[in-house]
Amino acid sequence: MKREDIIKPENKVAGKPRLLNDKDMHYCPGCSHGVVHRLVAEVLEEMELEDDCIGVAPVGCAVFAYSYIDVDWIEAAHGRAPAVATAVKRLHPEKMVFTYQGDGDLAAIGTAETIHAANRGENITIIFINNGIYGMTGGQMAPTTLEGMKTATTPYGRNIELNGYPLNISDLMTRLDGTCYVTRQSVDTAAAVRKTKAALKKAFKNSMECKGTSVVEILSTCNSGWKMSPVAANKWMQENMTQKYALGDLKKND
Repeated sequence: MKREDIIKPENKVAGKPRLLNDKDMHYCPGCSHGVVHRLVAEVLEEMELEDDCIGVAPVGCAVFAYSYIDVDWIEAAHGRAPAVATAVKRLHPEKMVFTYQGDGDLAAIGTAETIHAANRGENITIIFINNGIYGMTGGQMAPTTLEGMKTATTPYGRNIELNGYPLNISDLMTRLDGTCYVTRQSVDTAAAVRKTKAALKKAFKNSMECKGTSVVEILSTCNSGWKMSPVAANKWMQENMTQKYALGDLKKND
């Protein structure tokens, strides 16, 4: 008996998005990337943008996004995704263009590209996965690492006098005239997932309507880099990261 014979269409609550490829993900168990991938695929499918969008993925844990979401992708050098997306959107203004970046890529090596693309008001969406650590390369301190947070390069915790303050780049983005929408969400609960999905829809719509740059920051866990179980990582994020990086819309030009 086939699965579709067991689950009748009228009883179906949720299913795998058509744009999400049948491929095992390389992400660590408990990583938030898989949830966000699903949401991006769902939103693109629901907005019927699969043939009218181009994603840009640079270096980091997100580098293989093109393997999982079945739309057109371009690979960018480390940190350069907003610059590449700028060129793509200007050449193809009818397309919905988005980047998918981690905090090390976006807020460290790519700080200049991120800020200047947003300051110019490029009509792109920047999806910003913030887990406060360099996940792919072994768990080193990132610009977004919290004060006192232990990493491979701050084994005694981030020291402000030595390492500087955590960079709240989304707050900086709200001050730029070119941004039309800046929001910070998460995917640690079902309610949070729904809010993140709504934020992605709004950002993609802004891009299609050429309103300026939209930034969707998503607080994420890196349980392997944090040396925690997935459940403990979610709890730690809720109790610590949201204190520094408050959830909600930071800027919304309707």
